[in-house]
Amino acid sequence: MELTETRLDRKDIFDGRVVQVHVDTVRLPNGKTSTREVVDHPGGVAVVAIDEADNVLLVRQYRYVFSRELDEIPAGKLERGEDPREAALRELREETGAIPGEFIPMGSLYASPGCYGEVLHLYLARGLTLGEQSLDENEFLNVLRVPFDEMVRRVMSGEIADAKTVAGILKAKVLLNR
Repeated sequence: MELTETRLDRKDIFDGRVVQVHVDTVRLPNGKTSTREVVDHPGGVAVVAIDEADNVLLVRQYRYVFSRELDEIPAGKLERGEDPREAALRELREETGAIPGEFIPMGSLYASPGCYGEVLHLYLARGLTLGEQSLDENEFLNVLRVPFDEMVRRVMSGEIADAKTVAGILKAKVLLNR
């Protein structure tokens, strides 16, 4: 069965600093039409950084959408056309002060493909040299160090629900044969 949907029309709803929102009219595989609400995003990067004591570097920050602080792996938004590897190195350094000696790509994921067009690139960083944070003017976060095995436990128990952190920790666990 053919599954492709074809866009027939697009109505731009919102053009923000980070995302653009559209409502598309599409032709379905059966010939009927429907609408799709689409959020375009330039993409992002996230890094599982593991120090010499086998701790994962996390950032704790307040997430307005959920009205609470979350523990997450360092991450950030890509600028349009920016190389994901360079962006990930930049975000890791800015948020934690860490510069890795080893930097391994762990693939990409789609955050929520039903409506959200973000591709998130994941990396593993080891052999860290630690320096000073250089946060953006409106960025407020604390750096935490959590033992790797404890992070796996927190992910599996549901204590960590942030998708990039869950995926990154589990990919690192498999990659490192742990």
